[in-house]
Amino acid sequence: MVRGRVVKFDEVRGYGFVAPDDGGEDVFVHANDLLVDKRAFTPGTSVEFEIKDGERGRKGYDVRILAAPQTAVPARTGSAERPSEASHDVDGTCEVLSVAELRNELTEAFIQAAPDLTAAQIVRLRDGVIALAAGYGWIEN
Repeated sequence: MVRGRVVKFDEVRGYGFVAPDDGGEDVFVHANDLLVDKRAFTPGTSVEFEIKDGERGRKGYDVRILAAPQTAVPARTGSAERPSEASHDVDGTCEVLSVAELRNELTEAFIQAAPDLTAAQIVRLRDGVIALAAGYGWIEN
C-alpha cells in the first residue's frame, strides 16, 4: 500500500490525482477505483492506495481515506459562503435553520468528517443532534 494526499479530484469527470508521500509523479485515480464516495475525495485528504501501470502511466486503485484535511471547512449547502462567514449576524446572533436545512448540513458535515461512517450511523447521529437542537430551540419547525 502507498500513502499520499489528494492533489485534485473532479467529481463531474470522475477522476483526479494523488501525490504519493514518498515522492515521484502524481498518480491518476478514477472514481471507479475509490473505496469511498467520490464527494469525500477532496484536496489535501490523506489516502492509502495500490498502484498499477496503466495505459498512460501509473494508476491508483483501492483508494481509501486515512484522514480528511485538517484545514478543510465544508461549504454550506446551497451557499458559496463558509459557515463562519454566513451564520452570524452583525449583532452576534446565529442563523436559525429549518429541520430540513439542518439535516442536509449535518449529513454533509458527517460525510466530510468521517467518510467511513455507514448510512445508518449517519442517520442515528443526525437524528440525535436534531433532537438536541429542537430541545434548545435552535431550529425552526
